[in-house]
Amino acid sequence: MTFRQARWDEPLLWEIRPPAETPAPPAAIPGIPEKLRRQTGVRWPELSEPEVVRHYTRLSQMNFGIDTSIYPLGSCTMKYNPKVSEVLARRPGAAFVHPYQPESTVQGSLEIIYRLEKALTRVTGLPEVSLQPAAGAHGEYAALLMIRAYFEERGELSRRTEVLLPDTAHGTNPASAAMAGFTAREIPSKDGCVDLAELKAAVSDKTAAFMLTNPNTAGLFESEILGIAETVHGAGGLLYYDGANLNAILGVTNPGKMGFDVAHLNLHKTFATPHGGGGPGAGVLAAGATLAPYLPVPRVVRKGRAYSLDYDRPKSIGKIKSAYGNFGLDLRAYVFLISHGEEGLRAISQRAVLNANYLGHRLGDLLPRPFRPLVKHEFVLSGTPLKARGLRTLDLAKRLLDEGVHAPTIYFPSLVDESLMFEVPETESKRELDELAAAFRRAIGDTEENLHAAPCSTSVARIDEVLAAKQLLLSWKDLRSPPATAPAPPTRSGP
Repeated sequence: MTFRQARWDEPLLWEIRPPAETPAPPAAIPGIPEKLRRQTGVRWPELSEPEVVRHYTRLSQMNFGIDTSIYPLGSCTMKYNPKVSEVLARRPGAAFVHPYQPESTVQGSLEIIYRLEKALTRVTGLPEVSLQPAAGAHGEYAALLMIRAYFEERGELSRRTEVLLPDTAHGTNPASAAMAGFTAREIPSKDGCVDLAELKAAVSDKTAAFMLTNPNTAGLFESEILGIAETVHGAGGLLYYDGANLNAILGVTNPGKMGFDVAHLNLHKTFATPHGGGGPGAGVLAAGATLAPYLPVPRVVRKGRAYSLDYDRPKSIGKIKSAYGNFGLDLRAYVFLISHGEEGLRAISQRAVLNANYLGHRLGDLLPRPFRPLVKHEFVLSGTPLKARGLRTLDLAKRLLDEGVHAPTIYFPSLVDESLMFEVPETESKRELDELAAAFRRAIGDTEENLHAAPCSTSVARIDEVLAAKQLLLSWKDLRSPPATAPAPPTRSGP
């Protein structure tokens, strides 16, 4: 049986063969109390090196990753991670530094943080940056806490209770606003962009902030951004930039030029640090002069040739993460920045915009595009015509998996019926885009029976979503005794 034919409910782990006899306890170590000493030896499993290597290699092959194929998730910018960044981040001087070492022993690390922050002020057009947030949503939440602190100091917090956001907003935006104690209020779009007339009607002395992504989730640049900024600021509110789509405007424009007061950036989306996998993230915060005093502490400061952590920021919202931040990701992002330089960053955005428009043109004859055809970094298709065949966007997305292509984002943005959202970063070649377009054409042209059955060649078949929600498999041990009602894997007709 090959890997691709494996069922989800087949054991992924070999039976561990314990030693035939219980090992003798290890020799006593002076200083360890008797009650804490092991009474028997460790029952190490008896597995050969090939068994172990093949097991973990097989597990790695069951995951989809950017190192194996294109990853066109819309609004997520799934970039290839340059290996030079990985090599440098794993050097002992970076990987084994303890966050609570004396400052005098981590001058190199502090210098990297300082230099990265200064570089990101140029990228964002905002004068101060903190690397402390652990992820994009964490950065969002911290930014709204800063906005809250600003209005609290001014004595306006009891009145400034609303955070406005467009109907194209990322799902974390209203959640972050609610967690910070604000009420989220949605502003409708017009042709995929903020309806400025609706925004003008909505702003009031209750408005604390307007949260916006630009380019937005539809892949469209908010051309009335200066009018949006004037409208929000005119009502006494602040403008927040969701940096998820910054990859489309590097070196061309920036949040500072657009009038934003605070922004969060995702290092994995724009500066090619690892994305997902449950590991550490980084949600950089950049602030204009109004909100900079409220950034988290500590801040890295430079005095002469020495670097130190500054906690003396009386207006700061305080510490929002242990230590300073996720230094390994900061180092990766710094390497990415200095490797490209300003001209290289501009070329990144130009290539990302070119890729999105090229792929959108290749796929536009297969499904309708609800917005204008010229976009920035991503585009949206509508799977509404699939309904006439008794199909859903979900069926098409599952069928793409059988082509060895990760599916795009589906059912988002919600203002498009049966939406599919594609984003292809600058790292993808024309050949990759042509292969993706060909795979999409094969998938959508397949029979209804096969589309309903897909995926059939992946390690995990289509699951019963209701059953999966009710009977969660949360441990590898659960795989040894799958639910008795587990459905049989689907089969596909034809070749």
